[in-house]
Amino acid sequence: MLDINFVRSQFPAFSEASLQGQAFFENAGGSYTCQPVIDRLTRFYRERKVQPYADYTASRLGGLEMDEARTGLSALLGVEADELSFGPSTTQNTYVLAQAFRQFMSPGDAIIVTNQDHEANTGPWRRLADEGFEVREWKIDPVTGRLNPEDLEPLLDESVRLVCFPHCSNVVGEINSVVEITALAHAAGAFVCVDGVSYAPHGFPDVGALGADIYLFSAYKTYGPHQGIMVMRRALGQSLPNQGHYFNADSLYKRFTPAGPDHAQVAACAGMVDYVETLADHHGVNTGQVHDLMRGHETKLLQPLLEFLSDRNNVRLLGPSDAQGRAPTVAISASTAGADLARQLADHGIMAGGGDFYAVRALEAMGIDPAHGVLRLSFTHYTSVDEIEKLIKALQVVL
Repeated sequence: MLDINFVRSQFPAFSEASLQGQAFFENAGGSYTCQPVIDRLTRFYRERKVQPYADYTASRLGGLEMDEARTGLSALLGVEADELSFGPSTTQNTYVLAQAFRQFMSPGDAIIVTNQDHEANTGPWRRLADEGFEVREWKIDPVTGRLNPEDLEPLLDESVRLVCFPHCSNVVGEINSVVEITALAHAAGAFVCVDGVSYAPHGFPDVGALGADIYLFSAYKTYGPHQGIMVMRRALGQSLPNQGHYFNADSLYKRFTPAGPDHAQVAACAGMVDYVETLADHHGVNTGQVHDLMRGHETKLLQPLLEFLSDRNNVRLLGPSDAQGRAPTVAISASTAGADLARQLADHGIMAGGGDFYAVRALEAMGIDPAHGVLRLSFTHYTSVDEIEKLIKALQVVL
């Protein structure tokens, strides 16, 4: 069992006076930041804010802290240290990748995208159609929002070079079978790019075991600073054209970061590993088992919320009603606009979001007007039972 009191003690937001009485349910837009990240960021700005990797002490220590972030996170994700790189955001990392594939592919090549994705992991790839490449869409079920692997198979042939899909949708919430989908794509000779932004906050995945060639997520949603984190497996990374400075072409983690890194934020990302290690030590488990602790706690809290929403006849719950198969990112469609519902919940001390959440294609595919939007209620492992009960009571009034 996750020690929720210990978990919440690691996040200064829960002791912040201005946030007292407020329950945070817009974690899919960005999580609270854990204390180790804040400590590392503060220390870097106070003591190491110089050009890193020189011989003088402040510079040397700054470089070591940046390296520590890369080695620590890569070990947590089950990949080699040089297979992990940082960028200003996941959206920017995806644009860089799209440019690399534009140079890598040949006329007649195809890419598969989905309409379940956040626009950041579909828009850059779709724009390659303007360059003469074929873009095929793997469509969701319009009723359930599900991506069925059997619908992918007819789209796969020898011309497909890349399959892009989310580990978990930011509005549907269902967790897609990355291992199964990756196996299908690889069997057809295609690479796989997985958008993990909506999954990683609920337990850092073992990317090595998943088998994906590219895995992307955002540190500001995994209790850290505003950085995009990208895993690029070596076989693919060395084949794609270099997008960085020409003299960095031999460094795998620099090949797809044309902009200079944000030294302080990269260094602060090591605090996310500190946090996971702290949880592991406190609970007497290894770091890989922290994922299961987080998911177990979230699943326990999520099921009552799903049952409450499923029992109502005036809302439409997007995605599955079984907590085991989804992340705690819950979107509902109602007669009242999503943003209006969020504003009403704010009067009850509930911080939630309403709108389209850059999932315009998914909402349209399910027959929902993006302008009307949905109410999204998203939480993570630091959410308490009391907060779930408070949310349900507020929803009873608002709905």
